[in-house]
Amino acid sequence: MLIVHVFVHVKSDQVETFQKATLENARNSIQEPGIARFDIIQQQDDLTRFVLVEVYRTPDDPARHKETAHYKKWRDAVADMIAEPRTSVKYTNVFPDEQGWD
Repeated sequence: MLIVHVFVHVKSDQVETFQKATLENARNSIQEPGIARFDIIQQQDDLTRFVLVEVYRTPDDPARHKETAHYKKWRDAVADMIAEPRTSVKYTNVFPDEQGWD
């Protein structure tokens, strides 16, 4: 498993629109065979900050995800909503093991 946390800071007047576009992307993303989980979380004390928690089955799956039509649609739709460039951190799961995710 490969876990990626994508940190997104959204312009304050774009939060609702960003959420809508990101929910659509997430609903499509979890249909991909290479994605085990796709969470959208919002910071409680700053509603303009989000983390996308993406759990991929293999190291090759993030690249496959970025080639999908729904990802490209999301990327283009939210480009002007972002207050600063997105950043990400990659993780490897320690627990549970792969059997615990399904």
